[in-house]
Parts: sequence; C-alpha cells; structure tokens
Amino acid sequence: MRARKPRSEKFEVCVVGGGATGWAAALVAAAAGRETAILAPPADFPLGRTAALFAGAVELLTSLGAMETLAQSAAPLKAMRLIDDTGRLLRAPEVIFWASEIGLEAFGYNIANRRLVETLSGLARDNPRITQFEEPAAELAFGEDEARLTTKSGAHLAADLVLGADGSRSLVRERAGIGMRRSRMAQAALVTTLSVAFDHRNISTEFHKANGPFTLVPMPGENVSLVWVERPVEATRLAELPEDDFVAAAERASHSLLGEMRLTAPRASYPLSVGLADRFAASRAILIGEAAHVFPPIGAQGLNLGLRDVEALQSLLVTHRGRLGQETAEEFHRLRQGDVRSRTLAVDLLNRSLLTGMLPVQALRAVALSAAGGFAPFRRFLMHQGLARSFREI
Repeated sequence: MRARKPRSEKFEVCVVGGGATGWAAALVAAAAGRETAILAPPADFPLGRTAALFAGAVELLTSLGAMETLAQSAAPLKAMRLIDDTGRLLRAPEVIFWASEIGLEAFGYNIANRRLVETLSGLARDNPRITQFEEPAAELAFGEDEARLTTKSGAHLAADLVLGADGSRSLVRERAGIGMRRSRMAQAALVTTLSVAFDHRNISTEFHKANGPFTLVPMPGENVSLVWVERPVEATRLAELPEDDFVAAAERASHSLLGEMRLTAPRASYPLSVGLADRFAASRAILIGEAAHVFPPIGAQGLNLGLRDVEALQSLLVTHRGRLGQETAEEFHRLRQGDVRSRTLAVDLLNRSLLTGMLPVQALRAVALSAAGGFAPFRRFLMHQGLARSFREI
C-alpha cells in the first residue's frame, strides 16, 4: 500500500471509513483493477468484541485471502440453539439447527473484531493499488465529473466513485443528500466475554427473554462472547455490578447451561437503535455498512449485511469495465433494495415478538418455532434464509 502523499491525487474509487466493511470494499475495488484510496484513521476495538459471520461473509473473506489467517483464531458455529425463556403463558419449544443438516461443516465463524480488521488492513497494505490516508475526510463535494474530498490535514483528492463506510453518522451520506430514518430502541446491549466450565461444543445459544435476547456465542477454547439485550436501566445496572455479582447473574440467566463462568474482558453497555437510509446510493456515492443500515445485535445480521453490500459492489465492479459514476451507484441501489429491507423487517418483527405481551403474537411465534423444530423443509428454508450466502439470496 502506497504511503500518503501531501499533493492532490486522483483515484477511481475512494473509500471513506475503515472497519471491516471499509477495508473489504477497498480490497474488492483494488482486485477489480481500480486505483483506490481509503481514508481510515487508526481505530481501537474493545477487547473481546466479536462478530458472528455466516457462510456468505466467510466466502467473501476467503476470496480476499483473509480466512486462512482468521480461521486460526476463530470458532466455527456448528449449531444455533434457540430457547424461549420469556416466562410467558405461551412459549415456543426449544429449537436447535445443525449446519450439517444443509451440508455445511459450520454456519460460519465467530471472529474477534480486532483480528478481522487487522487482517483486512494488512492485506490492503500489501496491495499496490491501495493508498491509505490515516485520517478522516473533512469535506466532500460531488461534481458532474468527479467527487472532490479534503482530508483533515488538508490533502485534496478526487474520485470517480466514493464509498461511504463511515458509520451511522456518515459524512458521505450527508453530502450525497441522502436521509436516514433512525429511531432509538427501548433497549441496550451489554457485551463482554466469559470463560465457561462446560464444553460449548461450538453451539451458539440464544435465550429469548422478555426484554430481548441473551446470546452466548462460541469462541476458541473454553470461552464465549456474551450479548445481553435488556432495558437500558437494567443494562447499566448489570454493567456496574461487582464482578462476582455479574457473573452470578449471567449464570442464572443462562440456567447454568455452560456451568461456572468467569469474566475475561471488560463489560460495555450501549443503547440500541435502528436506522435505514432513504437510498443506498446517489450521485457518485455508494453507502455500505452502517452508513446505509443500522441493526441491533439480534440475529447477527449487522456486519453480515454490510459484507453483503461489499459483495454486491464486487459484482458490479467485475461487470462494469468502464468509468465509474452515477450509473454504477444507481445499479448498486437497485441490487441492495430487497435484501436490506427484508432483513430490516425480519429483525424488527423478531424483536417485537419478544417484547410484546399480546397472546396472539406469542401464539404465532410459538407455532412458527414449533414448525421450525419439526418440519424439515421449513427448517432448511429458515437456515438458508438466515445464512443468505449471496446478496442475491433473499
């Protein structure tokens, strides 16, 4: 990766923002033969934060040359277990989905966020078509023939196409004139990692509780990552408990399924929100990841959806051999409509079904999970839909 130069430069593609989606997008653009810049300040990822990546994301990372390294420190997800722990009158039976039922060794892998970004950025550093600017974009304007960017230090760049991977408060989205409908949820997520006494057998277990899911995701060895969704006040209380009291609360919440637990990373609590951009592209701008859609940590769809954005970009760049521009952006917007909007609806419905006390909704959810447990074609359909191996599979 070429070092940053202080003069003005012209690129075919400029990625604004790092993170897994930003670095993956830069690698995809470079692989398609496009001169690429990425504006990615150094980032610090909290210890213990992980991402459960399903088969489609794994296939993309494999194509970029990242999975050989990542697999060494990742845990395969061989099964998904759902337990109705709402305590309500109508409860669904326990359901477990095995990857082997649809011919896979694993649904995907649980990978440390820090390790994921380090691996992708390392590959980018070795790519002669990628130039990194270790600073954010300060200004961006879209002209008829090109987009013009100014970095925080004052460097001037021009690009045929700008990829906004700069998160939920995206400068790219704002300058492209794209709105986002966003709302704060009455929930917060508490995240940490734990060591456990019993073998997790590479099974991800999600307890559906009255205020949101309590999820234990396998990590290498005798470790799991915890995502505990609760009401904000309760999530804050849990985060501030003495360590022994918190571990005891986690053991109770998991019904001691994995035995005695011990904290292995600091706890963090953050409010949840949902957001969806009015468009996924406009002018010479394309939005990927949280610049386009913000998801709560329910169903592990957030980063997987962002990497499917990158897969769609990859498909476009392979088939679009001419100069990039507004037509490229319009095609990306069309490609991403069905997948993003259907996933948004599905996650919202799942979350609402946990929070509501209405008996008809409880009954419908119980019937659906009962069918998932006993009706093989429906089971396979749900597993394939959950994986979405391709951005085209909706």
